[in-house]
Amino acid sequence: MLPFVLFYACSTLPMLSNIRIVLVNTTLPANIGSAARAMKTMGLSDLCLVEPKVFPSPEATALASGADGLLATARVVGTLEEAVADCTLVIGASARSRTIPWPIMDARQAGEAARLESAASKVAIVFGREDRGLTNDELQRCNYHVCIPTDEEYGVLNVASAVQVIAYEVRMAHLMAADKEAGKELQEEDTRMPLEFIRWDKPLVPHDEMEQFYTHFERALVDAGFLAEDNPRQLMARARRIFARIRLDRIEYNMWRGIFTRVQDIAAELKKAKS
Repeated sequence: MLPFVLFYACSTLPMLSNIRIVLVNTTLPANIGSAARAMKTMGLSDLCLVEPKVFPSPEATALASGADGLLATARVVGTLEEAVADCTLVIGASARSRTIPWPIMDARQAGEAARLESAASKVAIVFGREDRGLTNDELQRCNYHVCIPTDEEYGVLNVASAVQVIAYEVRMAHLMAADKEAGKELQEEDTRMPLEFIRWDKPLVPHDEMEQFYTHFERALVDAGFLAEDNPRQLMARARRIFARIRLDRIEYNMWRGIFTRVQDIAAELKKAKS
């Protein structure tokens, strides 16, 4: 008897359009096509490619297997910053611990976080290169890291397979929330999320403005004599971790930018007084 797969079709979930899958420096076109197929089966449609080695490609189209329309609308950019500029939540896939530990989610938590955030703004889930994943610098541009707990004896997970796992959890989080709103009894409890995912009263600041924030912060620290440009150590990486964990709203962001500007003004006044 031949094996078979049973497909269970569900209605379209509008908020999924706010969730972006980002693939960084993908080497094999087949992985791009397979990732597109994985996304489409779960209702995701926003694909962004950061400097793919080969794209477009007939191989990618062949492996997309009906999801080639998603490839046609995929956005190709030169940097991760461009890919996530308009997102308020960025989750980076990581298979290993880093020098500076970062807040980590499992796939189910990432799905629920993406669901909550996508109700009001854009979310990016970022996947790295086939051979080495995301760099430390790229991961420091993420609010959270997501790890898929593979078997210890064979922890090799294809990038398209990783996309499928996360996309599934994103869809299930939306379906469970829809069932709950419809008054249906859930078969499992909602995933408990950190307090920062409770709905906030002010809009959160997107990624591109947070990058301006970090640049301003670093410049203010240098001007104040607190940070040595030639020996920054890991101060800014740790500062990124703090603010990535907190996540600033618009009022908080403006307040901090005002503080940085005032620090720079005072530093300039002191420097002028000494000269």
